[in-house]
Amino acid sequence: MNERQGRLLLLTTILGSGMAFLDGTIVNVALPRIGRDLDTDLAGLQWVVNGYTLTLAALILVGGSLGDRLGRKRVYGWGIAGFAVASVLCAVSPTIEILVGARLLQGVAAALLTPGSLAMLQASFHPDDRMRAIGAWTGMLGIATAGGPVLGGWLVGIDWRLAFWINVPIAVAILFLLRYAPETLDPHAEHHVDIPALLLAPLALAGITWALTAWPDTGLSGTTLLSLVIGVLAAVAFVVAERREHAPMVPLGLFANRTFSVINLVTLAVYAALSGSFFLLAVYLQVSAGWSPLAAGAATVPVSVVMLFLASRFGGVATRYGARLPMLSGSLVLGLGLALLAMAPDRPSYVTQILPGITLMGFGLSMLVAPLTGTVLAAAPEERSGIASGINNAVSRTAGLIAIAGLPLVVGLSGREYEQPAAVADAFRASMWWCVGLVAVGALLTAVGLQRHCNRPEVAAGASAATSDAT
Repeated sequence: MNERQGRLLLLTTILGSGMAFLDGTIVNVALPRIGRDLDTDLAGLQWVVNGYTLTLAALILVGGSLGDRLGRKRVYGWGIAGFAVASVLCAVSPTIEILVGARLLQGVAAALLTPGSLAMLQASFHPDDRMRAIGAWTGMLGIATAGGPVLGGWLVGIDWRLAFWINVPIAVAILFLLRYAPETLDPHAEHHVDIPALLLAPLALAGITWALTAWPDTGLSGTTLLSLVIGVLAAVAFVVAERREHAPMVPLGLFANRTFSVINLVTLAVYAALSGSFFLLAVYLQVSAGWSPLAAGAATVPVSVVMLFLASRFGGVATRYGARLPMLSGSLVLGLGLALLAMAPDRPSYVTQILPGITLMGFGLSMLVAPLTGTVLAAAPEERSGIASGINNAVSRTAGLIAIAGLPLVVGLSGREYEQPAAVADAFRASMWWCVGLVAVGALLTAVGLQRHCNRPEVAAGASAATSDAT
């Protein structure tokens, strides 16, 4: 940390991760403007978010393994360059179809750069400085994430295309700084490529997501049903293939550990609630409440601020008293925050009807996420902590993918109704109650599935990464 090369490496990883976080924040705020400019329906807007998440969720484990095998610096650079190129394609997209295609490519690039950030710090810094470097990475990302919605809202208020153009100069700066980063790799990394998993995972996610997104407009038509069947069959084939594969992308043996399985199910429920709620909140505040993109983006800042200051503290609580209690308490507070948002009127007051719910969400996530992430790491053998973290990350992305595709279906929002203030407000309130139910499922799984004193020292160590990843 006291060497110039170390400080440059830290800056390089912060900028790369910050670019990916900022992009996700801005795109959510930009959705109503994108819809009006490109004349698209709700399904098109869902795919603007889900196209990126689909390829990222399906390929993030591949990105991590490529970095271990070919060099983390090299693969990270590929991801940064690809993200910049895809961002340019997004910025100049004349139609929603081209924009979604560019977002799919952005997700591929993000799958290459996302695992490399922490891996480069872990492999390059001296053990005595490693946690200090990760702490600095987390703190800076926390500040960037807290300010991201404000910056994003301001950019979108000028032109939504700036949300993508801003990635280009950041990427150029990262590639320049990357010249000073040391190259690291795992000499014992598996050189086998799990081709069946590489093909079946995206097919499963794409089939199910397509069916859920199209269902509100087309009903259970032949095409929708075929897409759903293909997705489900691909998911089953994925599990079968991984059981037979000698070097699987997802080692299913990890799920023999009850704690690991339970935590990933909790992750699926909680992150579905988070992704669905933030997706619809951004639309509701602009379309129904009539707020500007800047105001809508700034509305969620308290979540990031509260997590920045409290998440690591609750990681320490979990270390001392076990993960079960803070996770249950966090689920209760998170659910209460979502319930308060579910009671917001069509034209809410921020101070009395949005801020309390948003703040409680920040407190709930601070209690919940660090113990959750730390327990996943502790449940796997030490030599497989990287793949365990990657699987949990992929599960959280998949949860968001399904929630954003499925929530409009269950609340009856479709077509151009996202432009109608009353329809959006009704759908938002109904969606928040569904999200409350998802959090309640996560709490039930925690209460039943986790042992009362399920804790390890890794919980505290996982708190830093958990804070940034959750935000």
